[in-house]
Amino acid sequence: MPGARANSPEEPSTLGADLHLDHLGLRGQHGLRSSLMDALREAVRSGRLAPGVQLPSSRTLAADLSIARNTVAEAYAELVAEGWLTAKQGSGTRVARRAEPQKPAGGPERVVLARPTPIRPPEAKYSLLPGNPDLASFPRAQWLSAARRALTAAPNDALGYGDPRGRIELRTALADYLARARGVHATPDRILICAGFVHGLRLISAVLSGRHIWSVAVESYGVPQYYDLLTDGGLHTPALPLDEDGTRSEELADLGVGAVLLTPAHQYPTGGALRPDRRAAVVDWARSTGGLVLEDDYDGEFRYDRQPVGALQGLDPERVVYFGTASKSLAPGLRTGWMVLPRSLVQEVVAAKGHVDWAPGAFDQLTLAEFITSGDYDRHVRAMRLRYRRRRDQLVEAVASQAPGIRVSGIAAGLHAVLDLPPGTERAVIGAAAKLGMALDGLGDFTHPSVGATGSDGLVVGYATPSDSAWSGALATLCQVLPR
Repeated sequence: MPGARANSPEEPSTLGADLHLDHLGLRGQHGLRSSLMDALREAVRSGRLAPGVQLPSSRTLAADLSIARNTVAEAYAELVAEGWLTAKQGSGTRVARRAEPQKPAGGPERVVLARPTPIRPPEAKYSLLPGNPDLASFPRAQWLSAARRALTAAPNDALGYGDPRGRIELRTALADYLARARGVHATPDRILICAGFVHGLRLISAVLSGRHIWSVAVESYGVPQYYDLLTDGGLHTPALPLDEDGTRSEELADLGVGAVLLTPAHQYPTGGALRPDRRAAVVDWARSTGGLVLEDDYDGEFRYDRQPVGALQGLDPERVVYFGTASKSLAPGLRTGWMVLPRSLVQEVVAAKGHVDWAPGAFDQLTLAEFITSGDYDRHVRAMRLRYRRRRDQLVEAVASQAPGIRVSGIAAGLHAVLDLPPGTERAVIGAAAKLGMALDGLGDFTHPSVGATGSDGLVVGYATPSDSAWSGALATLCQVLPR
């Protein structure tokens, strides 16, 4: 018809491939998005979605799955940032052409890492999944005020393509803040703004491959997606064992790796801090071998019963790549992270970023810079530290009262706790919680494949995740399913 748009939502050209996805599990805003992303990753990984295939539009897929269009759009955007999908004006969203990296003769073969399927309730009333702050506590008024000030003061060049490292205002603010709050040695020229930790790790993975480094040691408990990201890049990921004093870094020398990925301030998910002599051993290993330490400082601002643990990067800025993010202190939806790089890596990482230039928009960067320099960021972190400490204390008291046989650990810092369970009970407890409409993760959901069935049973309880209105109900439901 005259005047009709060529690519209206009803046009077949926007529908993309017919797409069957496995049951998405958790029925809640953030759980649905995460489940949709997992299902799409698995479809790409298994070959059901081939490189170059056009996906349905967000409107079409949302209608097919009976979910909100924004949920699909956000999942697509995050998978574009991770490199699984591409999105271009006029050609829709497509599966990225993820060619296998060139490996030298005798290099490690790509392996698929197996892990248990998460148990999720069909309708989630409560979520204690780790990894999120209390999103209802985002400082909207202060953020809006900072955005207005930043927009008013923004120079005209902020509308251009700009420096691939990110806006100088944010890099300068971060250099000052990280030095003061985390003991990081940084100058603005060594800071690169990225779209979160996953984006930053993907950039480093590309640089390591370019240097013919094919093995990165990881902790035996960690985020499965990070293991996947490294192995998808052709990297071998031998696991370092953990004990009550953190990662056994003294075993690095026996692994023959070129880099190691660590969460030294607050091991994820077990919650311990790396012992001082082991921190020194990691740096000594890097100096003696020319290796790199990849430091994920994901929630270093939140501490309760201990003195601050400074960033490992402060011990040797030329051998440690420091990763930080606003995902826990503010909100993951900001898609804002930062890397503090050794000088020898700056050009290579900037070049790698130039191929896919995912980063927050300039105005979001300027807003965060203003939010930090005004003192609002410090005030927000202090307020949330008090709120999360109260929740942690309530969790510990409730478990001690209603399930006294359960030990709670990893609680000196962070946004989650580990509840140790009797051997062989983890999946049953998570299943019982799912029947009551609660989403929980167990330690088994975070184990490296090399740990296998030898891992401990436990729950990883994200006490920061619920809103204030949902917290008491979530806590009561948790205690209801714990073994007595």
